[in-house]
Amino acid sequence: GVTPLPDSPQGLPGPLRGTGAAGPPAAQSATAAPRATTRADIMDRAKKWVTAQVPYSMTKYWSDGYRQDCSGYVSMAWNLPGNEWTGSLAAYGTRIAREDLQPGDILLFHNLANPGNGSHVTIFGGWTDSAHTHYTAYEQTKPHTRKQTTPMAYWTNSASYVAYRYKGLSTGKSGSEAGTEPFPGAAKFGPRARNAFVTRLGTMLVARGGKRFYKIGPDPVWTDADRRATQAFQRAQGWKGAEADGIPGPDTWELLVTGTGHDIPAAGGQGGSAAVPAFPGRGYFRPGQSNSHVDRLGKQLVKKGYGAHYRLGPDPRWTEADRRNVEAFQRAQGWRGKEADGYPGPDTWRRLFA
Repeated sequence: GVTPLPDSPQGLPGPLRGTGAAGPPAAQSATAAPRATTRADIMDRAKKWVTAQVPYSMTKYWSDGYRQDCSGYVSMAWNLPGNEWTGSLAAYGTRIAREDLQPGDILLFHNLANPGNGSHVTIFGGWTDSAHTHYTAYEQTKPHTRKQTTPMAYWTNSASYVAYRYKGLSTGKSGSEAGTEPFPGAAKFGPRARNAFVTRLGTMLVARGGKRFYKIGPDPVWTDADRRATQAFQRAQGWKGAEADGIPGPDTWELLVTGTGHDIPAAGGQGGSAAVPAFPGRGYFRPGQSNSHVDRLGKQLVKKGYGAHYRLGPDPRWTEADRRNVEAFQRAQGWRGKEADGYPGPDTWRRLFA
């Protein structure tokens, strides 16, 4: 018989629904030769559920046969032969260091003592800051699949998450494969540079909102248009100073080739950050309030690195986590007393969105 698994926040391992199979997969499935796939294919599959906003469920299955919970989502993205759970996914991957994460890898927490208490898995979509403190997480959670900037490794139990890379990963390109394009080196860019990488850079920048910087279009010769477009993209990530000098480095390149990070905002033909949104008023940020301004505030706090007090991430409801995160941001400005009470005013709002 099959050894029963402890209660978990996901369904039990089993075959794809609609395949005609019955019962759990064979015990040796994880040790069989893994199906070959590419990073681009993994991310393309992950994005399909985000676009479809697949509802979270531990018992229901999507049209592709995969269970609609966190481990079913990863099973789908990795193109596994069946539905796994957090206690079995590691068998399909190779453990890696967090600093080696690339799009399509996963961050896995399996609470062995009590699988139903916090076990979870996310798909790594790329770093969102040069310090590698936040990343784009693709995950299946309530109410539906989402893509969101998330602190490394997660809002809770962060230290317990382990990074894994799919064993069947192919280095060959497929479709819109971008995640396997290594950074060619800073020497390929800048004054007097003339090569195919400059064209590739410009093409990616145009796709991310940088078309206005090019009068004709990207070509192999480096020009000030390339520098300005690159700088606009870097500033869109919230980077400043040397991190936004207009010359692509490994982090800029990674965000571009993986399609992650923030697009270049429309700015009337000027490079740089989008205009600061108007402060909506103090009344929106009080106990009992629930509105889009609270959600926007929370997401910006996370983007700036002040989301430590969120358990699962920001949402439209004002909570003590919002207040504590705002207070942390205010104190980082050197403010004290009433100026750092955790409730945003015009100055807090302006600095946060600058």
